[in-house]
Amino acid sequence: METCIYKGIVTHRRFKPKRHFFNYKTFSVLFDLDELKDLEKRISIFSLNKFNLFSFYNKDHGNRDGSDIKNWVKNNLNKFNINFEVSKIKLLCFPRIFGYVFNPLSIFYCYNEKSELRAILYEVKNTFNEQHTYIFQVKNNSKIITQSCNKKFYVSPFMEMETYYNFRLSEPKETLSVFIKQKDIDGMLLSACQIGKKEQISTKRLLVNFLKHPMMTIKIIMAIHFEALRLWRKGVKLVKRNTKMKNNLSLEK
Repeated sequence: METCIYKGIVTHRRFKPKRHFFNYKTFSVLFDLDELKDLEKRISIFSLNKFNLFSFYNKDHGNRDGSDIKNWVKNNLNKFNINFEVSKIKLLCFPRIFGYVFNPLSIFYCYNEKSELRAILYEVKNTFNEQHTYIFQVKNNSKIITQSCNKKFYVSPFMEMETYYNFRLSEPKETLSVFIKQKDIDGMLLSACQIGKKEQISTKRLLVNFLKHPMMTIKIIMAIHFEALRLWRKGVKLVKRNTKMKNNLSLEK
């Protein structure tokens, strides 16, 4: 199966107005969306749209209404005139563990019939149950992919909206690397990265990672609030959310 585990580290480093740093050991799953039903048959502790130790729910992504995610991606690529024959879509995210997950960032990798990476979707969520997806076309076969856009979605209550993102990543293979820099007109605000090493997915490997990182998905949301408390105690000012949205998308170039 092309679905696999990436075991690694997530790191955040803030540069201003106060310096702040944290990192956490995590593991993510790169799901081949065509393999979800087979994955459920092969791995007893994994279920599709049902409660289990590990699970994947369609309603956690895309329209978040339980509809088919692959069709959602293809429809939106067509909507924004990104025209190629989509043969495979892989989704990097955290799985549900005991029925719970929060994914601050999920990444869709979209391939054509020649197995060439042709589009990337960055699906960003905040803790207000809102979501925005940044859609990029991949126009060449470079080993390192660089993309940038203006921030269009309220994420952190400690970060102004008038900023922009630089993405730097590679196609996930034996290793995973995703680097994001957030800047304003005066320079660097924040850098975040996720790196990982590939592991074949199996009941054994999922259990091993669960035992090393029990209740990881609950720890993620707890860590978000804990780090927010640390920033507040350092005196970083709160930024109000002016616009509310449920699900939104934007085409970036």
